[in-house]
Amino acid sequence: MLRDIAFWTMIFSGIALIMLFINVMWKRYIHLKSLEPGLDKEWVADCAHHGTASFKGSKVTLKNVRDFKWKNKRDHDSKWINTKVDLEDIVDVWFVIDHFHKIKGLAHTMLSFEFGDGQFITFSFETRREVGERYHPWNGLWRAYELYLLVATESDALHLRTNARKHKVHLFRVQTPPGKDKALFNALCDRLNSLAEKPEWYHTFGKTCTTSIVDQVNLITPGRIPRMWRTLLPGHSAKAAWKLKLIEDWGGYDSTIEASRVDQRANNWKGTEEYSRFIRAHLPPK
Repeated sequence: MLRDIAFWTMIFSGIALIMLFINVMWKRYIHLKSLEPGLDKEWVADCAHHGTASFKGSKVTLKNVRDFKWKNKRDHDSKWINTKVDLEDIVDVWFVIDHFHKIKGLAHTMLSFEFGDGQFITFSFETRREVGERYHPWNGLWRAYELYLLVATESDALHLRTNARKHKVHLFRVQTPPGKDKALFNALCDRLNSLAEKPEWYHTFGKTCTTSIVDQVNLITPGRIPRMWRTLLPGHSAKAAWKLKLIEDWGGYDSTIEASRVDQRANNWKGTEEYSRFIRAHLPPK
């Protein structure tokens, strides 16, 4: 009889714990559903403004382009600029992987557009953080951050990672069929304008730097990038991009990875040459 009592006590205790867990999760769900992303908050300096794009034929005017000069990973000279680019003047599209963590799968990805007039414009899907907030992937699961599409000069967005933060960074030339480079730039500009008007939540798995890039690529070429685990772990995305022929093959996968690394060269940059040209000097020609 004592065994029966112990057995049923264990069963009822288990049911009580399950009911408690369901109750807590339901309350959390209701709370999260009530949260709304915003545009007017006290943002940290590096995402204080949101970019916009306007079109006139092939000419695009970009407003609130970040152009910070980073002295170290925290200290910087703030500068937001407006600039104009011509879609007919796109020379190359570049895929950037920033390995910011010792765990290989954790990385940040970006896209850079090179123009014939010497401009390098970078698009980076990030978290928009409020003053006092720091990014953590766990918090990113629970509507803690708005999704932010940063548009910046490459001498800001990439230099921050190669020189200020001292991360391992790879730069790959994207293979784009005729016209797809312009379509991709247009799609990113449309997304920029959309987020500037109607904010959305960032999500650690569902809406990140890499999944957002994948969405834009598949928008202009449906099914170009299939669903795969490598898009959820951006540190492994180079292998997927190479296999799918999204990036140039520079003598096999291992050789491509070796050739694409730019942080070591960037750390020799003295500021006398144009940053983006300098870090590409060793890359294979188009």
